[in-house]
Amino acid sequence: MTLVRYQKNLPNLFDKFFNEEFENWVKNNLRTWGSSIPAVNIREDEDSYVIEVAAPGYKKSDFNIELNDNILSISVEKEETGEKENDNYTRREFNYQSFKRSFSLPEEVDADSITANYKNGILTIKIKKQEEKPKAVKRIEVK
Repeated sequence: MTLVRYQKNLPNLFDKFFNEEFENWVKNNLRTWGSSIPAVNIREDEDSYVIEVAAPGYKKSDFNIELNDNILSISVEKEETGEKENDNYTRREFNYQSFKRSFSLPEEVDADSITANYKNGILTIKIKKQEEKPKAVKRIEVK
């Protein structure tokens, strides 16, 4: 009969673990691992391209934006340490967040006019297009 008693308690144990303890563990640990890549919106209008990166919780100084051979790279490396002291123990936690996103830009962008703004958790990068100059007709002589 003791087997029946354990079987009755077993579902409660699983329910408690998967509904309460596991959910609390996910909330406390996965959100601090920093392993996610932020969502990006890209739009184009007549005179520019706009890249919006959803990256809440950062400071302007956390972002590194570079342009190299028409590849625009956006990266963040952020490290935090936290320490909590209670009566009998000290808990120290480390948090490291990083991501890198790269985008190939078209040839007609004006590299000198790229601007970036960070407000309300959204990094907005505006890239102006260069005015297309009509190409002169080039005559090629047949030899």
